[in-house]
Amino acid sequence: MPVPRTGCFAMRLTAAGLSAVRGGRPVFADLSFTLSPGELLAVTGPNGAGKSTLLRLVAGLLRPSAGSVTLEFSSDPPAPDRGGREQEPLSIGENAHYLGHLDALKPALTVRQNLDFWRRLWGGGDIEAALEAVGLEPLGDLHASVLSAGQRRRVALARLLVAQRPLWLLDEPLTALDAAAEAGLGRLIADHLAGGGMAIAATHRGLPVKPTATLALGAA
Repeated sequence: MPVPRTGCFAMRLTAAGLSAVRGGRPVFADLSFTLSPGELLAVTGPNGAGKSTLLRLVAGLLRPSAGSVTLEFSSDPPAPDRGGREQEPLSIGENAHYLGHLDALKPALTVRQNLDFWRRLWGGGDIEAALEAVGLEPLGDLHASVLSAGQRRRVALARLLVAQRPLWLLDEPLTALDAAAEAGLGRLIADHLAGGGMAIAATHRGLPVKPTATLALGAA
């Protein structure tokens, strides 16, 4: 069940006893944490420690070897559905944006066309406002194939804005960004949190906004 707008309801993400195995070897074991509206969890650690694996588990792209991840209302939701049935469990996939290492852009499409694809897929969203937020309004009609690595990353960040979802899962979000773009990302995250959103960021660098908590994963 998707929540259509950040801050509609107070939600809580709970990870309990998460363990992961990759290539037959343990990556991490028995990780537990909770995330509430307005909170940012920074996941740190060396290469191979499992930062990306953890985000993919939370997003539902991988299955944990043990444990669970749930998204639920942290306060009373609206009245139950027709017939007194309880609300369906919240789908993390339908309520999260996952920003991975790849920018997920079609080279043959323009910047606006790429964003329009995601807007149509997810519903809603103001493409021009998203472009303005990442400083790419003048480049909207350029094909993605001619963009620099930093510009492509900023288009990927604009995808977070074309449809509002409560949970942002950001894997090394600072990749290829210059100092100005990093500051802009900090503002985007701060605005998302202020609106009742939640975020988990895997990073080996300091984030441009102070995290609420840090989860340090061990050596590979």
